[in-house]
Amino acid sequence: MQSPTPPLSREPTIGILLAGGRATRMGGGDKALTTLGRVSLLARVIAILQPQCDSLLISANGEPARFAGFGLPSVSDDIEGFAGPLAGILAGLDFIVTQHPKAAFALSIATDTPFLPADLVARLYAARSNAGADIACARSGDATHPVIALWPIGIRIALRQALVGEDVHKVDRFMARYSVAYADWPTAPFDPFFNINQPDDLAAAECILMEYGDPPRPGAVRPL
Repeated sequence: MQSPTPPLSREPTIGILLAGGRATRMGGGDKALTTLGRVSLLARVIAILQPQCDSLLISANGEPARFAGFGLPSVSDDIEGFAGPLAGILAGLDFIVTQHPKAAFALSIATDTPFLPADLVARLYAARSNAGADIACARSGDATHPVIALWPIGIRIALRQALVGEDVHKVDRFMARYSVAYADWPTAPFDPFFNINQPDDLAAAECILMEYGDPPRPGAVRPL
């Protein structure tokens, strides 16, 4: 049974929506713009996270105009090549430092996860506080989700060194350098971190949506 949602007690937090994947198993293109129940995956993630964060930004390479309709700033990697989600997180952290100087933490999220929990940020903060950890990461069942994590903004200096100076590209490899707390969710009746990597996953997500409907959403976002 899922434990009750802890009271929302957090510092200013900005959500980094990672939308830069190449989606090779989906046939290429922008996976974040793939529709589920006639709503894009990106729009679904925004709807769930806007009430939980003070602001959101999209981290993706390529032409930013394709995301203009979402009304969010878009940033791109400054690391050469396809450097993966760590480069997207770094781009988001760099943007946050200049545009949201009051922010203390960033939430990184993969935009192919349409069923995110409405208490995600609150429970990540609670896990981090209870453990006295540097980073908090989501976990469901036996699976950890390193891309879905709460990061202190100041980690960006070490992250750039890891990417540029040490060629570290795996999120869990970088995360292992710090103390990490885990916030746990059950996987029944479905995994809230179910992600869409290929067409069969999209079909499975349609079945989940038909049976359980959209996830509940908390109240309105607070301006930073």
